[in-house]
Amino acid sequence: MQYDALAWATALLALLVLFIALRILFGGRWFLAWLRGTSGLIFLAASALVGLVAYDLSRYEPLPANKPLLTLSFHRTANVYQVDILENGVQRSVNLEGDLWQLDVRLLQWKGLAALIGLEPGYRLEKINSRFLSIEQQNQARYTQAELTSSLYGVDLWRWLRLGQHDLFMFDAQARRVTYLPMADQAVFNVSLTPTGLLAQPMNEAAHQALKDWQ
Repeated sequence: MQYDALAWATALLALLVLFIALRILFGGRWFLAWLRGTSGLIFLAASALVGLVAYDLSRYEPLPANKPLLTLSFHRTANVYQVDILENGVQRSVNLEGDLWQLDVRLLQWKGLAALIGLEPGYRLEKINSRFLSIEQQNQARYTQAELTSSLYGVDLWRWLRLGQHDLFMFDAQARRVTYLPMADQAVFNVSLTPTGLLAQPMNEAAHQALKDWQ
């Protein structure tokens, strides 16, 4: 709910910038036509950019209280695993090949005034990877990565914050990862966020056995 509200607030800002752009372009007599037109186009571009940032924010979810972020279920058919991802009651599926899986998750923490007014941290699934233990098999694999969320037209607030080491005095962009764990037919894992990072917990006998064999 919080991230939907933030997205709407940012979208309203985009509409305000759009309104100013239209007033500059079409309002009243033209004064210094080139300057007016250039200013209007700049505001149009800014409106589009802020709108895309609003969409990007809407892709984040508040961290769930006292429950996992998601559940992963593995089902093997021939040499390909169908991975069912259950998140917030919504299930989707991706295909992976390999012996091991790895999950990347983005976190948006708040700092400064944003933290003081009580904005809650959010997260977004980024991607899930797989790999074979055999280099030869790995080189021949087709399904070794699945993107779980994408940004429109490359407007990615989290990546811009993290790679550019920006914080705008309110954001703290963090990355969390479940490092490679074994895949097995019928295995089920819950993935939770803990103070030390992401924790994958085996939820059935197949998952427990896969971890036991891996160790």
